[in-house]
Amino acid sequence: MDLVKSHLMYAVREEVEVLKEQIKELIEKNNQLEQENTLLKTLASPEQLAQFQAQLQTSSSPASSQPQAASQQPSQPASQGSGPSA
Repeated sequence: MDLVKSHLMYAVREEVEVLKEQIKELIEKNNQLEQENTLLKTLASPEQLAQFQAQLQTSSSPASSQPQAASQQPSQPASQGSGPSA
């Protein structure tokens, strides 16, 4: 019985270490994404931010609309920037 208990405790400790590592990686990724989000908000025009907010409100799953909005943002400043200068 002690052998089973010690084996189980070893397996649990291993799993805890794996989960701790995953948590650490997720925290780092979250920090990176928060910095990227702040940068994108800084670079986005008020019109783009309003459009993004509208997309979030009409979307049933905000997580799926965020990558689309992020991919649209870089193309919009280029078209807006080339409009006034042309």
